[in-house]
Amino acid sequence: MTTQRFPLPDVGEGLTEAEIVEWRVAVGDTVTVNQVIVEIESAKSLVELPSPWAGTVTALLAEEGTTVDVGTAIIEITTDAPAGAPSGGAPEAPAAAAGEASGEGSGSVLVGYGTGDGAGGGRRRRRGAAPAAEVEAKRPTSTSGTSTSSARLDVDAPAPAPAPAPAPAPAPAGPAIEKPMASVPASSAAGAQSARVLAKPPVRKLAKDLGVDLASVHPTGPGGIVTREDVVAHAEGAAPKALATYPDDDRPWLASGTVSGDGRQTRVPVKSVRKRTAEAMVASAFTAPHVTVFQTVDVTKTMKLVASLKEDRDFADVRVTPLLVAAKAVLLAVNRHPQINASWDEASQEIVYKHYVNLGIAAATPRGLVVPNIKDAHTLDLLGLAKAIATLTSTARAGRTQPADMADGSITITNVGIFGTDTGTPILNPGEAGILAFGAIRKQPWVHKGKIKARWVTQLALSVDHRLVDGELAARYLADVAKVLEDPARGLVWG
Repeated sequence: MTTQRFPLPDVGEGLTEAEIVEWRVAVGDTVTVNQVIVEIESAKSLVELPSPWAGTVTALLAEEGTTVDVGTAIIEITTDAPAGAPSGGAPEAPAAAAGEASGEGSGSVLVGYGTGDGAGGGRRRRRGAAPAAEVEAKRPTSTSGTSTSSARLDVDAPAPAPAPAPAPAPAPAGPAIEKPMASVPASSAAGAQSARVLAKPPVRKLAKDLGVDLASVHPTGPGGIVTREDVVAHAEGAAPKALATYPDDDRPWLASGTVSGDGRQTRVPVKSVRKRTAEAMVASAFTAPHVTVFQTVDVTKTMKLVASLKEDRDFADVRVTPLLVAAKAVLLAVNRHPQINASWDEASQEIVYKHYVNLGIAAATPRGLVVPNIKDAHTLDLLGLAKAIATLTSTARAGRTQPADMADGSITITNVGIFGTDTGTPILNPGEAGILAFGAIRKQPWVHKGKIKARWVTQLALSVDHRLVDGELAARYLADVAKVLEDPARGLVWG
């Protein structure tokens, strides 16, 4: 038998850290190769990690909700294979951060790779011994069968050493298993150094149920005993407080934050999607000189086309919206102005012109903004594009967009109109030269064939990297997008 430690892998796009969202296994569980063992949150997506070995889980080395650096061991698995040999058909654990190829087998595999059976990853009931803090908290009873008044209290401080006991029988030969980190609460070390905490068992249970650390509670009972009232008061003082300026409703974005003592502020750590989005937007805004051009368009014919497609049998299983026509217009305009489909390589001082279009669709999700892209979108017809957009958006809103789906974008559309916004000045997705903001479509007075009529009108805003795209190119490109939206039949000519 041998003990293996699985380091957090780089699941793509230069990941440096990730948050442990949910363990799918517990200490003592038996796992197989490629069985999903944990769900992590990377920069912009939730990723399921499979086990590279078959064996028994002996330790979870990172708690749920904690952020772990790539290369840090997160789980310990004991396999049946002798030390140094692969287990369950998988090679040895990678020595460094994940993502390194190690020949055949599973190694530091990711979901969908490797040769194992990939057992189900449903959440399991946690098993294993009681937490160490609970074991240490139980004071040994007197050997004479009598007890003193202090024996009715649980004391965090170590109890007096008991009388010497007979030496235990030698344990069977086997590998030495390091004590699991997950079974030792982070507060235990601090508790050993602090003053002893006195509390009756019912009070300790109440504190555990409320998630209160007894060492942080100010005792008011006789002799320094922590009372039930002390625990309740501490829990109420640490609970989030409703702000006077906001209704007391569900605000999930505050769930991971810390409320100030007066309840007037909540501080939420910057991580995951918000952290990576901020880094990307700052890098883009202060690296690429942005220029934005605008155009107002009569899209009445586009609205008629959308209504017609909704009645078309071929489009019965997909959602047809004006965004679909806008996406097609963007692709047709790229074909007419390929210079806009480029990126600036600062390191090599080169302009990279792309002979493909990976069309990005900015998607607002409960976890934040993500921009996955449709690979080789220029090769799709209108129906194929509709299906790709539907798959892309549903995956993004479920939080399952993979890093590879957001890499190597060409040009992006952000549909600000879905929120009722007329237009905006969008910031470029890093590595791209253009992003189109598609505004709300409203019925407005419009001069049509010499008469003022009520027409469907929208506003477009195109931001470009001025290092790559001159004003003339930006204006001509946006004008062509507008022409397709104004008269979709033009796409038959340009397509």
